[in-house]
Amino acid sequence: MSAVPLRNNRLAASDIRSVTVLGATGSIGDSTMDLLRASPERYRVEALTANSNVEALAKLAKEFSARFVAIADTSKFAELKAALAGTSTECGAGESAVIEAGARPADWVMAAVSGAAGLKPALAAVDRGAHVALANKECLVCAGDFFMQRAAKAGACILPADSEHNALFQALASGNRDELVRVIITASGGPFRTWKPADIEKATLEQALKHPNWSMGQKITIDSASMMNKGLEVIEASYLFALSPDEIDVLVHPQSIIHGMVEFSDRSVMAQLGSPDMRTPIAHCLGWPDRIKGPAAKLDLAKIGQLTFETPDFERFPGLRLAYDSLRTGKGATTVYNAANEVAVAAFIAGKIRFGAIARLVEATLDDWIRGGNQAPMTSADDAISVDHVARNRAAALLPQIALKAS
Repeated sequence: MSAVPLRNNRLAASDIRSVTVLGATGSIGDSTMDLLRASPERYRVEALTANSNVEALAKLAKEFSARFVAIADTSKFAELKAALAGTSTECGAGESAVIEAGARPADWVMAAVSGAAGLKPALAAVDRGAHVALANKECLVCAGDFFMQRAAKAGACILPADSEHNALFQALASGNRDELVRVIITASGGPFRTWKPADIEKATLEQALKHPNWSMGQKITIDSASMMNKGLEVIEASYLFALSPDEIDVLVHPQSIIHGMVEFSDRSVMAQLGSPDMRTPIAHCLGWPDRIKGPAAKLDLAKIGQLTFETPDFERFPGLRLAYDSLRTGKGATTVYNAANEVAVAAFIAGKIRFGAIARLVEATLDDWIRGGNQAPMTSADDAISVDHVARNRAAALLPQIALKAS
């Protein structure tokens, strides 16, 4: 059973909702705090965490009178404690403190700690049956099976905060699971949508960072250029909504106005539209099951004029094909896909490989993983973190030979 709430499964909203934000100083955290700031009468902040930005974390703790804050970098604990001297806010540092933040009694938790470090804190919130707005892809890409099983067992409510998955979440409310034919995740196509494969192979870092619609961090912008991000979203959708790979399609939509669609058995297709602004899906999660006022720009379709669509090209973007392959393989393959991609992107940024070698390194790492007979069901966060670690090491070992290969 999926822990994502669907039709006729609304939960009662309290008058004042206590909130924890894991990763409060990142881009998702910043958007979340912006929404909390706009409705102080509706929300009370229980806990906030950050990786190493003491100044920003302390400022937020004071502004929102947070009861507990945690900094992942233990070397910054004394600085954090000094910054909050004279306040009633409790402080902690290190992995255990970030996990404690997830375990504290908040009604609603934003899980926005990036990387594998976000898995255990999110599980701490899941295990006590909280509403968890999920913005950390590793929770699903690296540990989707047992993460969703734990959520269902604890009665946790998983709310997708990513724009595409939130769009599917909203559209799925128009029908029942047995009426669903497929979901459609849209993709902008990134900066290389119309480029020839030979030109994409040699694309520079500067070119890869020129996203046509979204302003994002360096890693996710490069993932958008390679469409690895869309591959990760396919994997996430499979676990979130208990869908087979054949029930998930990707459609290139350069305007980024339709974020997701769902087709039902009567051939009705329900779509969610909105201006490209991450505060819209976050606001939907924060207010759910109600809706709150959002600050995103009003959608003006007349001004936009037209919406266009294209089939994704696996020759241009082999990373998308590899996502489907890893999802069908299962047993840790999606974890390997993500880990190898992170190693490859870091190598591209450092100038060690061409842009086109990103997908080749991911494919080589997956092949090596499968040939080694390493596939096994994952039943804990430690299992997922172990597979992630092994995959990163193997990708790093394969990197020199991939870098030498011609396209």
